[in-house]
Amino acid sequence: MPLQATSGAASYDAFGGGVPVVPNYIEECFSCFLYTGNSSSQTITNGIDLSTKGGLVWIKDRTTAQSHNLFDTARGPYRHLESNGTNGSLFDGQRLSSFTTSGFSVESRGVVNLSGSNFASWTFRKQPKFFDVVTFTKSTSTLSVPHNLGSVPGCIIIKATNIADEWYVYHRGVPSATRNFLKLNRTFAAEDPGGVWITPTSTTFDLTSFAIPNDGNTYVAYLFAHNAGGFGLTGTDNVISCGSFTTDGSGNATVTLGYEPQWVMIKKVSAGDEANSGFWWMQDNMRGYPVRAGNSQYLQANTSDAETFVSGGGLTFPTATGFVFNQNYSGFNSATFIYIAIRRGPMKVPTTGTSVFTPKTWTGTGATANVTGIGFPSDLWIAHGRNLASQPIFEDRLRGATKDLFPNQDTVETTQTSVTSFASMDGVTFGTDSGVNLSTYNYINWAMRRAPSFFDEVCYTGTGVARTIAHNLAVAPELMIVKSRSLAAGGVVYTSSGGTGFYLRLFNSSGDSGNTSTAGALWNNTTPTSSVFSVGTSNQVNGSADTYVAYLFATCAGVSKVGSYTGTGATQTINCGFTGGARFVLIKKSTSTAPDRDWYVWDTARGMVSGTDPSVKLNTSAVEVNANDVYTISTGFQLVSSADYVNASGVTYIFLAIA
Repeated sequence: MPLQATSGAASYDAFGGGVPVVPNYIEECFSCFLYTGNSSSQTITNGIDLSTKGGLVWIKDRTTAQSHNLFDTARGPYRHLESNGTNGSLFDGQRLSSFTTSGFSVESRGVVNLSGSNFASWTFRKQPKFFDVVTFTKSTSTLSVPHNLGSVPGCIIIKATNIADEWYVYHRGVPSATRNFLKLNRTFAAEDPGGVWITPTSTTFDLTSFAIPNDGNTYVAYLFAHNAGGFGLTGTDNVISCGSFTTDGSGNATVTLGYEPQWVMIKKVSAGDEANSGFWWMQDNMRGYPVRAGNSQYLQANTSDAETFVSGGGLTFPTATGFVFNQNYSGFNSATFIYIAIRRGPMKVPTTGTSVFTPKTWTGTGATANVTGIGFPSDLWIAHGRNLASQPIFEDRLRGATKDLFPNQDTVETTQTSVTSFASMDGVTFGTDSGVNLSTYNYINWAMRRAPSFFDEVCYTGTGVARTIAHNLAVAPELMIVKSRSLAAGGVVYTSSGGTGFYLRLFNSSGDSGNTSTAGALWNNTTPTSSVFSVGTSNQVNGSADTYVAYLFATCAGVSKVGSYTGTGATQTINCGFTGGARFVLIKKSTSTAPDRDWYVWDTARGMVSGTDPSVKLNTSAVEVNANDVYTISTGFQLVSSADYVNASGVTYIFLAIA
């Protein structure tokens, strides 16, 4: 067994010595990056080293009907292929012009950079046990092509580059995979060329003339691994899966990957109704890949069609451990599909708070607006009025844009015009809802990114039976906020300091009641682990057929701190282990004594210094109040008040602080 190192460090061989093995993470090898065209030139910085490592960039205009453009380092810049056509490699100096150590650059051609159009780019970096690109010439009846995937490929996509020809696809999930193939540019079911056409191994793939003749033509092949491990600190985590599933008589299937996907491409391979159900569908969580009933977007690799927006549903829905296929179309009933799925990132534990959290003030405009300057793609967005008595709002990528939850109400999830899109690398799009964007009023927004050891989110459907729920926080959660999406009930909160026999109410129509004994009904008297948390039979967390969302937080060294303290009535410092101070502090009185048991929040965007440290409450719509209560200091935060809600002598409080 290798020795486990700290985040970002190397692990060593079984003897604790030798050459360190640098961990691999999916965010270093794959990126879904969205951008807006400018009809000039622009550099896309997605953090993927293509010029040194090599790989593939796949670009598609989301707004208009334009061909897919595929560029790879084996053929070089300026040369593109189109997955929805049969053309060979074409040269164009105004498309992708360079591969860089942190992404790529595009020029003025409309298909990759039309002014005003929205584009999706998917970058696959060459990396053993993930992806490889090779080129070859087929001049003999049997050809053995070497590769560096380091594992048996789960899928190989092959295209002639010097002539017009089909895209040939090997996929391990196709029945008799070495004999049958698919065509990426067609809707056809799996085809039999009349004999074995490909045999892949961990070092080569052997081709016969059944599908690819020995014609002396040149080809490029894209190789995708399948459950080969190779990632994470221990080098055992899977990041890509090439599998298959068969739906039931209603067109439903649940696929278990062992991780939550960020990108999925699926294709029906069984015969029947190919014209309507045989497309190569592509979904990802940047454009919109929410859980069931969210607004989803998909593209099709075999067509030039613009992005399709699906209101209230999608083709597949992500779960914490895979995805669900759920369709009510006869062409999908009892059908076999293949898929390529890529793990959601980041996998690496963050080391700075600014990479996962940003407080953002905003003055409403009353019109649709793009809010930028966050520094990362946000997964959770919480908004609260400052000088406007407006209810706080939770919006998040996983539930889908426009899906609002109100922590200060016993209400179900509603559809609003607050955050209308998460399809930004640096913020969100606001609609005209008064909760986030009423003209001239001031708001505070807190943007958070899901990351191991810091924050995770899980959506699930209740069963009414005590059970465990999988999560991807990678450590045991210390603070969990659970809110029903379909049942009119207030949110409930687990804290590690309170334990499994207690919960806090985020809000209740009869008032916030502090730390309350549950006799295990909520958390099933079971402490959360690094992979699951437990729920009992209470409809607050697990009512049969009701839907829920859980927000999970933990202490992450130098980034976040979940803890508790006892008030002194005098100035005291809460050391969180930070070096640059807390930029966000949430404090809640955890005893049941009156009078004040609200959830108070301070942040540095509004001010956490003497004279300027206004707070708002997560559980009320009250405007912010400025009082000398909480200041930021280098190691965490300082309590400078004896107020009952923050530092009364002998009273216990819980807190979440983010650097």
